[in-house]
Amino acid sequence: MAIVLTLIAVGLYQRFESELDETINRGLRARAADVTLFVQSPAGRLSDASRSRLVDRDESFAQILELDGTIRDATPALPPTALLTAAERRDAARRRQTILTQPNPLEAEEPARLLATPVTAQGRRLLIIVGTDSDDRDAALGHLLLMFLVGGPLALLLASLAGYGVASAALAPVEQMRRKAAQITEHTPGERLPIGSTDDEIARLGTTLNAMLASLERSFERERAFVADASHELRTPLAILRTEIELALREGRTHEELVAALRSAGEETDRLTELAAALLVIARADGGGLALAPVPLRSDDLLAGVAARFAGRIAASGRMLVVDEGPAAELNGDRARLEQALGNLLDNAIAHGAGTIHLAARVRGAIVELHVRDEGPGLPPAFIATAFERFTRADPARTRGGSGLGLSIVQVIAQAHGGLARAANHPDGGADVWIELPYGAASPAAAGELDASRA
Repeated sequence: MAIVLTLIAVGLYQRFESELDETINRGLRARAADVTLFVQSPAGRLSDASRSRLVDRDESFAQILELDGTIRDATPALPPTALLTAAERRDAARRRQTILTQPNPLEAEEPARLLATPVTAQGRRLLIIVGTDSDDRDAALGHLLLMFLVGGPLALLLASLAGYGVASAALAPVEQMRRKAAQITEHTPGERLPIGSTDDEIARLGTTLNAMLASLERSFERERAFVADASHELRTPLAILRTEIELALREGRTHEELVAALRSAGEETDRLTELAAALLVIARADGGGLALAPVPLRSDDLLAGVAARFAGRIAASGRMLVVDEGPAAELNGDRARLEQALGNLLDNAIAHGAGTIHLAARVRGAIVELHVRDEGPGLPPAFIATAFERFTRADPARTRGGSGLGLSIVQVIAQAHGGLARAANHPDGGADVWIELPYGAASPAAAGELDASRA
């Protein structure tokens, strides 16, 4: 504000100075024109004019010089010396008009402004010099400067106080939000920052921060639920494992009982290993660190590879696995992760489905769908909406045989590829679970088409 006020003051001062100078110059030009007309008349003499209407002895004066400095006529009060030096006369003779600032020849302590004009009169080349006292001009500029020096700091003080008041009023909501934010902790869920009724930047900032708090609250809730569910899932196999070990250590156990106990302990150890691996995948996905090594893939090669891996298990269960024929689609993804996702879907179909298991790839616009379908009773309708949430099972009463993370991992892998996992019951019977992936290379355009298809 000080810089702005200073610039304004300098600009006004220069403008006022320029206006005053121009006013004086106009007066001098008018007087010079009058004197020129007078001296060009047959009987014109400046002394006669000075006593009449051309000049006022108290403020103005005039002098007519030849180029060599000879005074042809002058205001009587002027000293008998040329007002211009030889160099100034030569310079003025070459110009139409010349304006100079000199000490006042009538009052040496005061400044004066002179205007010199070359004319030809009475057969001679002459210089007409008119001047006026510029003391009033300097006094006016001095008063203006004094006003700036006194009023400038006062204006700066008032502007600063007003700016401080406006800024304080504008930032008061920010201070209220800061105090409220300092009171919000993990032990005060549901608390939000106060937002004013105005639709300005601060209100929008508060709305954004409240949305962030809501998102963090949901994340904390998911984290707490995840830890609680993981603890619950770990507790069951650990309790069974401890029980089997205690039974195996009892005296009098037969060989068959020891083998059965160790076999059960081994099964629970495998379940713990699978659960730990599943939790690691989900934790990495939550941290944005699920590593992918995407390569170009064909859907038929991917499904054939998965079918070959599960051929033994399918045969042991007495069921059939069929890869439905269809046009091959181009994909860009991590083969190992996609095989893991399809493997989880096959595990569910083997464990909870019935009849023949079908693997199929379908192309719908910019989306490739990788389906795993069985011919069993299908999924409970209430379960379909939460099928891909963590630690959810179609039968909540079942505590053994699965961690409830298989479909969650399928969703995580699908999302890491820019896709989505879905589940439904097939019209012909059985559960139909599939992965939606962008067709071809995973490009921003493909991702945009996939989002449009979802919408």
